Amino acid sequence: MSEPQAGTSFTPRKSALIVALMLAMVAVPAGITLHTVRSPATLEATSSDPSPYGYTWSLLLFIVPIVVIACWLLPREGLSLPRKAFNWTLVILVPLGFALDFFFAHNFFVFPNSGATLGIGAPALGGTVPIEEYIFYLTGFTAVLLLYLWLREYWLDAYSVPAGPAGAKRVADLFKFHPESLILGIVLIAAAVIYKKFFSADPEGFPGYFTVLVAIGLVPSASFFPVARPFVNWRAFSLTFFLILLISLLWEATLAVPYGWWGYQSDQMMGVFIGAWSNLPIEAVCVWIAVTYATTIVFEVVQLYHAGRL
Repeated sequence: MSEPQAGTSFTPRKSALIVALMLAMVAVPAGITLHTVRSPATLEATSSDPSPYGYTWSLLLFIVPIVVIACWLLPREGLSLPRKAFNWTLVILVPLGFALDFFFAHNFFVFPNSGATLGIGAPALGGTVPIEEYIFYLTGFTAVLLLYLWLREYWLDAYSVPAGPAGAKRVADLFKFHPESLILGIVLIAAAVIYKKFFSADPEGFPGYFTVLVAIGLVPSASFFPVARPFVNWRAFSLTFFLILLISLLWEATLAVPYGWWGYQSDQMMGVFIGAWSNLPIEAVCVWIAVTYATTIVFEVVQLYHAGRL
């Protein structure tokens, strides 16, 4: 694996901060611009079934990248996946997505447009959810992981850090508590509760969905971030992150919420809604930030474990 060119090497801490700055650079002006929409336009469907099987077909947004990367790009470039780490990362994370649906779907979500799905119900507490929901999380985690791996191993491989002997000494202990992640999680949840109760238009309920997202995103970080940070390819992560965020916003803001493929129960949301995007809750923007971050951290730690570096 080649070394980065002179002048382009950054410490892991600085690389992580640059990614956060990149997000802020886009999010702040976008948020200000969206906030200028005081009287949002609403979509008026011209039929009772405006998007037949729309949710089902939209899963191609994840399925096609999975097929292209796994079946064409990786073999074409002579690359091989770290299969054990890849499989175990999915074994760890996909059930978290399934659990979100099984335990919380009827608290957090609604599915008003049954014509957008196959009409096959999957089990969940409080009733059933569309089978597409489970496929959504399975393909979502797989697409995020494959995209990161392809970027890490080929497109941006010059910035990957192999876990050599020196790395093995730094990761002798798998669990290294990262208090900053725990503090950040507590602060975020407290801020969400305060906003919900004192500033939102719907103070009833609790920001449960945001709390779950913070837990999914920051629990791996609080446990493993010091171990994973030196080995994360932050350039590959940033490109994966922005591509997945772009896909998710296209999905949610222009299709899913306006056409009723799914929606959100306001009493379980923080109370920050984006009017220009059909009152999309801010949690919908955060979900794939949490997913991409957690996937990257978990994969790097699992790979180190299976490589015998710990």
